[in-house]
This record gives sequence, structure tokens and C-alpha cells, in this order.
Amino acid sequence: MKKRIILITIIIGVLAAVGLFLVRGIFSDTSENSPPVNQKKPPGVRVASASKATVSRALELTGSVEPYRVAQLASPAEGPVLNIRVREGDRVKAGDALLSIGRKKGIDALIASLREDLKNEEDNLGRTRQLVASEALPGEQLDQARAAFEKVRAQLVKAEETALDYGVIAPWSGVVSRVLVKEGEFVAPRAALLEMYDPASLVIRAAVPEKHAAEIAAGMHVELRLDAFPDEIMQGRIERVYPYLDTRLRTRTIEIIPAKPVHLLPGMFARLKVLLKTMHEAVVVPSEALVSTPKGRVVFVMEDGKAFARHVETGIEEGNRIQIVSGVQPGDKVIVAGNEKLKDGAAVSLAGGEKPGQAKPQNRAAAPAGPQGKVEGGRP
Repeated sequence: MKKRIILITIIIGVLAAVGLFLVRGIFSDTSENSPPVNQKKPPGVRVASASKATVSRALELTGSVEPYRVAQLASPAEGPVLNIRVREGDRVKAGDALLSIGRKKGIDALIASLREDLKNEEDNLGRTRQLVASEALPGEQLDQARAAFEKVRAQLVKAEETALDYGVIAPWSGVVSRVLVKEGEFVAPRAALLEMYDPASLVIRAAVPEKHAAEIAAGMHVELRLDAFPDEIMQGRIERVYPYLDTRLRTRTIEIIPAKPVHLLPGMFARLKVLLKTMHEAVVVPSEALVSTPKGRVVFVMEDGKAFARHVETGIEEGNRIQIVSGVQPGDKVIVAGNEKLKDGAAVSLAGGEKPGQAKPQNRAAAPAGPQGKVEGGRP
């Protein structure tokens, strides 16, 4: 019995030793394949390549089509409106009769009376001439008779001119835009009768805010879109810049003409983009690459698995890209996602399966390389 107990004890001890050995082996393998407790994976980031491209700084405005050559024709005298020969939209030539203003009432009686007076003065002048010739009257009587005759004749000429209908004619060739009176309507002197404009004088007028007024110059390139042709982007240029600001609206008026002929009508609405400055071969990065810090804006550049902060000077912002004047070179891998809390020199890894040196594709075509970038537009 005693030997049996000893044998059982030995068997239990052997089994316990084997179990302990197996358990220690399992935990040993697990610890060898696991990373150290304090080791963390670098944060994942996305990058894009700094490239060269053409960027522009533009000013967006709205405007309308207006003629700069317009005329409002007024009545030369009072009287009834007669013989309106035109309507809105009619094209007229210089000197064409547009309408008439009727003569004054009662002028016929005055003319008849003056004609009778003129006949009497003419007879009197003839008799006086004969009497002076026969020395029956002094020569002064002939001078008086002649003066009386000339006076009445002048009055008659003036009355006959007054009796004629006043004709209103076109001062130059153009289009009638508004007829403001109706036939038979009695008008006073200087009353507006109709309006006309020269279609060759149509321009697009826009108001530039005061803060940009000094940047505008004649000849600047303009992209324009008319609501009448919503699917067409047209090109144009600034033809005229007014030399003063509107003191009430604090704006400066400019006139734009399209580069190619287009059917313009007064009142058409236009949307404009004035290109104030254009930089060719400028170094650009996505705007997401910029991080604001108390010391200014920085861009994190990824090199050898680390993020290095570079202070940058920025230039033109266009859409979702921004010009870098200094601090970044073409080809640098700038971090565009995951850069919000990075520190200079921090270890990083590429997210989304990117390989080192790869950049997130950008939908922007790079311009030919150049050291600094060439400037177009803007004022010196």
C-alpha cells in the first residue's frame, strides 16, 4: 500500500512538471512575437507632390450691358404730337424724320394779318419812292417807309416759321429704344419725346469696389459669362476705366468689350472675372497642406519616414491650391492629411497603402519648370 502511494505521487509530480513546461513554452512564444509594450505605430498621413503651375488672382464682379451713346430727344416747342413714324426697335439713319410737333393754334389769322400789313407797306413804299423822286417829299420819308416794310416782312417770316410743324429728326444712326408720347398728345417745350441708342456703342459696365479700384487698368483680361448664354464662357478686356469713384457707392466704373462679336442687348446681365495677376511656373501645393501656427503658416514635408515643418511664404490662392513663394521646392512630398497635430521631426507612415515617394494624384496640370515663376497682369 505504501509503495502504491509513492508511485502515484511520482506520477502526479511528473505530470505537473510537463504541464508547467508546456505553459511556459506557450507564453514564451507569444511574448517573442509581440512588440514591446511601449512601442507605437507612427501616425498615418497622405502626401501630395509640390508642382509648378500657372495660377491667377481674380476679382469676381457682376455687370450689365449698356450703350455709352444714347440720346433723349425733346420737344422744341409746345404743341400736339403729329406723325410718329417710328416704334421701339426701329433702326434709323442720321437725319431721318421721327415725328412732328404741330403749329400753334391761331397762327393762321396772324399770318393773314401780317400779309395784309406787308402789302400795305409795300404799296406805301412804292408811292413814297415816286414822291421822293419828284421831290414832293424829303428823302427821309423814303427811309422810314423802307424800314416799316422790312419790319413787317421780318414779322411775317417769323410767323410763317412758327406756323410750320416742328420736325424731330435722328441726330445719328441708331435704334429707337423708347417712344414716350402718343399722337395727338399735347407736349410742352423740352418734354421728352423718345430715346435712341447706337448699337455699336454697347459695352458691359461693372462697378469695382474701392479696395480694388487702384488695381484695375485698361487692357486687363476678363472672363465673362452672360445669363443669356449660360453655357458659354467668353473672353474680353477692360476697354475703359473711369477716373473717379462714385462717392455714394464707393465704386469705380469699368467698361468691358468681348473679344469676339456677340449679340448684345441693353440690360443683359453679366458675370465677370477680372484677372488681376497671373503667375506662370509658380510652385503650388494643395491648400490642405497649409497649417497655421502662432509663428505663421507651415507645411510638413515627408522625408525618410519623418515629417519636417517648413515655414512658408504664400502667394496667390486659386481654388484648392495655393502658391508657395518660398519654403517648398517642386517635387517635395507635402503632407495633406493627418498634419493637424504633427510636430517637427515626428515619425509618420503613409496611409491608404501608398508607398514611399508616391503622391496622391492631383487633377492639375503642371506648367513647365522654372526657378521663380513669371508674372503676368497686375500693376507695377
